[in-house]
Amino acid sequence: MNVTMAQAINQALAGEMERDGRVVILGEDVGVDGGVFRITDGLVDRFGRERVIDTPLAESAGVGVAVGMAAFGLKPVVEIQFMGFIYPAFNQIVSHVARLRNRTRGRFTVPLVIRTPYGAGVRALEHHSESTEALFCHIPGLTVVVPSTPYDAKGLLIAAIRGEDPVLFLEPTRLYRAEKQDVPDEAYEVPIGKARVAREGNDLTIIAWGAMVPVAERAAVLAAESGWNAEVIDLRTLSPMDRETVVGSVKKTGRVLVVHEAPKTCGLGAEMAALIGEKALLSLEAPVLRITGWDITPPLPRSEDVYYPNPERVLRGIRRLMEF
Repeated sequence: MNVTMAQAINQALAGEMERDGRVVILGEDVGVDGGVFRITDGLVDRFGRERVIDTPLAESAGVGVAVGMAAFGLKPVVEIQFMGFIYPAFNQIVSHVARLRNRTRGRFTVPLVIRTPYGAGVRALEHHSESTEALFCHIPGLTVVVPSTPYDAKGLLIAAIRGEDPVLFLEPTRLYRAEKQDVPDEAYEVPIGKARVAREGNDLTIIAWGAMVPVAERAAVLAAESGWNAEVIDLRTLSPMDRETVVGSVKKTGRVLVVHEAPKTCGLGAEMAALIGEKALLSLEAPVLRITGWDITPPLPRSEDVYYPNPERVLRGIRRLMEF
């Protein structure tokens, strides 16, 4: 079936709720309204209010309740309306979601999924355009997943729901309805922790995730006009990161460009530069470069295009790399 990412996520949720009666959805406006982006549209009519639960405007309470549900046998999927609204629940995520298995020495697990749209691209203000994934990748015990295609969105979400540990599932707002892709009607899993080679190349490696993957792919097409063959790596899982695929690509190409929309300072691009320095330094023919968002709060909508990395900015980075 040819579907958008939004439709693919809806399929994954509906399919897992049909398959497993323990799966429940909770969050602000997920029931009658179908979520702020209509991702859960129709699920309350199909599965009822006991399994699709509208919560108060209290993210900490929603995630906290989900911890109890998960510890005692349910499979909750919590929706946070925007990533910038997740901070009230940060204490629950750090102190309980990520630690309960360790704290109880394996007696209790927390098989829950926290879904949230993230990133810029829809000209919304501040908290509605946040990209702060690095905060959560720093937390041991928490898996962080970011799809960039409808196919991966469905398969990764199914894998996350079926897992036995907590997953933060970041959904690039800009990609919800940006493209359609053939997605199987039946259930399937995309392995968590495994990157995807979105484009093969030999001259340099571009590492990206989420909404930056199509930006990187377009930049790679532009670079090919100058004779530079770029390999594009879609991380898909940010934590745990697929270090083997990243390092293998770097050893092949010798040049690396990391693209993310989050601020540059202490972003995941810095972690990747450190990883490459430790594991593939002697393969490098140029410094690791980063094309990122700026170190500011996401700006007002009129300035979003200046803030957001685009193919032209990435292409300029490619040119700098190829000059070494």
